[in-house]
Amino acid sequence: MTSQEFPASLAKGRSLERTVTSKTIFSSVMTGLVFACAILALIPLLALLFYVISKGAVRLSPQLFTQLPPPPFQRDSPQFSSGGFGNAIVGTFMTVVIASLISIPFGILSAIYLSEFARDTKLANAVSFFTNVLSGVPSIVMGVFAYSLIVIAITSLVKGSPSYSAIAAGFALAVLMLPTIVRTSTEALESVPNNLRQASTGLGASNYQTILRVILPTAVPAILTGIILAIARAAGETAPIIFTALFSNFWNWDPWQPTATLSVLVYNFAISPFANWQELAWAASLVLITLVLFANVLARWIIRKR
Repeated sequence: MTSQEFPASLAKGRSLERTVTSKTIFSSVMTGLVFACAILALIPLLALLFYVISKGAVRLSPQLFTQLPPPPFQRDSPQFSSGGFGNAIVGTFMTVVIASLISIPFGILSAIYLSEFARDTKLANAVSFFTNVLSGVPSIVMGVFAYSLIVIAITSLVKGSPSYSAIAAGFALAVLMLPTIVRTSTEALESVPNNLRQASTGLGASNYQTILRVILPTAVPAILTGIILAIARAAGETAPIIFTALFSNFWNWDPWQPTATLSVLVYNFAISPFANWQELAWAASLVLITLVLFANVLARWIIRKR
């Protein structure tokens, strides 16, 4: 073989031409299918955001957050665009705060016990199993449970007769939030390296000092993420609120009285035949989605900072 024929044969043997095989075709088809499915999954979300923003932004104004829901008006009425849902915003924050005060301490304490004192025991496995079951219980069932326990039983003892209240709604939402908080907090605490526990013990710290000063501060970002996601879910629930807090067209600062929430306002006004109430329902939907979106963005920001 001559010196000129050798480089030619070498280049031919190392040809960079890509051969099309059945595996290559299958890989390309599956990649395209996954991409198409991702696009299809985004279509409902984009359509939802488009409808809510286009219909809800029309009524956005400061009066929405400071005024009460108006009576029904015709489109040609000068008061058609009057009114708001300030009482529903107050009621939403009231019920969520009550639910958080109930669920967060119990959830974190349960997670500490499961991860630090009962890890890999039958009790921990049983609690984890029932927590998963509780997270799958429909919210309307939780509303019926809170209605029977709080509205009928406990409220009757306190006030002498059954009464809807923000307390009952907060209890129902707390039960819904509890599984999320317990699961995320347990995983956050278990993810703390054992080296930190051993180092703290080696420096003379007790088990409780290690938990309070080393493990909990390390796991706080992940715990906060779970709490924020649980709050976002509770703020958008409707069925438990209907059974427990009902609704009110007036300002309410008493947790033992019926109160309005954004989710129930959307439900009541969206199915009404009055155009001004329907527009308020769209505006309330936009505000509610914005709050939930803000909570999710905050949770992701905390994870990224961690």
